[in-house]
Amino acid sequence: MRLSIGAKLLLAAGFLILAGCGSSSDSARRPPPALQLEVVSSAPEWVSGGDVRIALEGDAALLDQVSLKLNGEQAVARWQTDSGGRREGLVEGLVIGDNLLHVEHPRHGVLASTVLVNHPITGPMFSGPQQQPFVCMTVHELGRQPLVDEGVSEGFPVEDEAGNVVGYSRNCSIEPFTEYWYRTTANSYAKLPADGSRPADLATTELLDGTVVDFVVRWERGTINRFIYSYAMLTTLEQARERPEALDTDLWNGRLLYRFQGGVGVGHSQGRLDYNRRALHPEVLGLGYAIAYSTGNRTGEHYNLELGGETALMVKEHFIKRYGKPLYTVGLGESGGGIQQYIYAQNFPGLIDAGVPVQAYTDMVTQTIHIGDCELLEHYMDYTDADNSKWHHTPNRSLLVGLHATDNVPDPMAAAKQMLNQLTGSNYGIAPGSTECIESWRGLTPLALNPLFGSVREQQKMHPPGIMDSVRWGHTEDLINIYGVDGSGHARSLFDNVGVQYGLQSFLAGHITADEFLDLNARVGGWKHPAEMVQEGFPFINSSISYLQQNPDDFDPWSRRNMNLSADGGITPAPRTEGDLLAMNAAYQSGQVFRGEAEIPLIDWRPYLEEVLDMHNVHQSFALRQRMLDGVGHHDNQIIWFTDARGTEDNAFDQTPMALAVIDEWMDNIRRHPQRSISDNKPASAQDSCFDSAGQLIAAGEQVWNGVLDSHEEGACTAVFPLYTTSRMVAGAPIQGNYFKCALKPVEVALADGTYGDWQPDGAQMARLKQIFADGVCDYSKPDQGRP
Repeated sequence: MRLSIGAKLLLAAGFLILAGCGSSSDSARRPPPALQLEVVSSAPEWVSGGDVRIALEGDAALLDQVSLKLNGEQAVARWQTDSGGRREGLVEGLVIGDNLLHVEHPRHGVLASTVLVNHPITGPMFSGPQQQPFVCMTVHELGRQPLVDEGVSEGFPVEDEAGNVVGYSRNCSIEPFTEYWYRTTANSYAKLPADGSRPADLATTELLDGTVVDFVVRWERGTINRFIYSYAMLTTLEQARERPEALDTDLWNGRLLYRFQGGVGVGHSQGRLDYNRRALHPEVLGLGYAIAYSTGNRTGEHYNLELGGETALMVKEHFIKRYGKPLYTVGLGESGGGIQQYIYAQNFPGLIDAGVPVQAYTDMVTQTIHIGDCELLEHYMDYTDADNSKWHHTPNRSLLVGLHATDNVPDPMAAAKQMLNQLTGSNYGIAPGSTECIESWRGLTPLALNPLFGSVREQQKMHPPGIMDSVRWGHTEDLINIYGVDGSGHARSLFDNVGVQYGLQSFLAGHITADEFLDLNARVGGWKHPAEMVQEGFPFINSSISYLQQNPDDFDPWSRRNMNLSADGGITPAPRTEGDLLAMNAAYQSGQVFRGEAEIPLIDWRPYLEEVLDMHNVHQSFALRQRMLDGVGHHDNQIIWFTDARGTEDNAFDQTPMALAVIDEWMDNIRRHPQRSISDNKPASAQDSCFDSAGQLIAAGEQVWNGVLDSHEEGACTAVFPLYTTSRMVAGAPIQGNYFKCALKPVEVALADGTYGDWQPDGAQMARLKQIFADGVCDYSKPDQGRP
């Protein structure tokens, strides 16, 4: 009979009660001696790989007498540290599933007990069925064939030295291995000589305590949860030469940095290992930090943050089992790497203790709300309303998309449009410059929604021909375990623009006319269901100008072929897209949406890159802050830093080392004053701030960002760094950006409650408004209807 966890806990409690009842009257009167059992390496329910690091605390003499039992059998712990009243070490031999661990005393019986739930090192723990097919990248990234999975007749082919297929791998596992590298005086990495000699170009580095040491790195790599992991920390040349198998941690400063990475990917691959600036980040590693990294925490490989959180938990767990528990774990990562820090702080408390999210967004899934509008609006301005000269002036395009628009960044399709206008008599509107939609986000919508588009990724072609043909690509399909399947057999889709009044704020401000407002909303349309989508055209599949000259009808930088548009030029309004409420509910319930619940020290840093239309638009920092205000009522633990990058060649001065120093001071305060709140432990240097392009402080303090989330006069930093909005903010939504599906109100109610200001539509305009918005218009005074 297999006992449930609850039954085992009750049984363990029974043991504890019996242990307090000795056979003699003396033992009956005395309580059992105090002993504390702690699972150090993970939560008890999230153990993986068959072993666990535990700690016992109690009287030293008592610890000498206790023994361990695992599932009723005697167990041996490999004690790694012993400091009198505390012993810490590994217990091995866990079976998959539930394991009952007892700490027993020969006279007092069971003194402590816990149930450990062990999972395979290949995963999953809680993220659901793993994707297949799956591209193994260990050969490409590490030069090592994956291990053959027993009993598997399909998967990634494993070859011998002669190139013959000897089996297949679905888990892409390799045996872990360790190498010794060093930092050169030319600021690169190289392997230490095999003979152990000292390289002539070996650089040195200064640790946090001021000690100068050789920059020699112990670098371990392997696979966990099917992804490639990396652990790196400083060591000595003597260690590398004389004791390469030993785990020397003498140069580790006790701090672990978990290095997250960004990008946008749609799964089915083990991923690429970025070692120079991530896995072996020299400015961090050189201070004595240990760095943990995994390709499973690179959003350029997938955007399933349930899978990513699971991977990070497993990677950190195995670091602790191998090297010990760090003083604290700080996250660092840009873009999707910043998103992960906010999301994991919310979903997996304790995974990271502090974070430096760089160029973060609120999350991925709510970005698709307004970025999904980009191509719809650009298509309207480029094609549907091409005769309107207003859209030929680049800055005017911000009136609809909200994001920045400038002639300083040319439209890469302008020449192609001009050629097609001359070659075929087309009427594409031409603005010389770009919006952020064009420069940074073009292609995101097909990558997120089109199940056919992701198959063009080069990385996926590394699998043998034909294997990937049945894969459905796109963000929604990547998260099918979360969103579920609709009646068509496709993953449920989130995008919804029913009731969205595009351009509303620009209309109220007098920048577009009533007729333009009505025409826009009648003809902008929506996206087809993924089951109806077809493969993308120029420039996504073939970007050659000669190809376009021969195939002008394939020109489709907006993915128009996958839009719902009006069949009669707008007489009948173009259909909007209705998202799936179950998918929206699941996005919240699975933690893909940031709800503002990240109660750890956070320094949200971003270079100001609005002038080059960088996709990491800076309003995101304040959208995050507002969600924190909504979610927990304060933002005391979030610091916002901007650094001016306008006119710089290398984007911006890097404030990351400064941020890590502030975090270290903050965490030191928390260790010394655990009774205080995170806010009360903030050091004086942890302030909202902005910096110039050389990294010099412009202003700091509580008021520097006034005027962004309040009606106060502009703060010192707000005045220097203009913020832009989004298409949904232009449509009346708040800065939080977390309305998947708005509540609807009848047009008559909107007219009466001031939604349209002092506009009084005539009879024809009112009839047209009601025709366009037959179901009503968005009411942003009510919560997101997609939130459960």
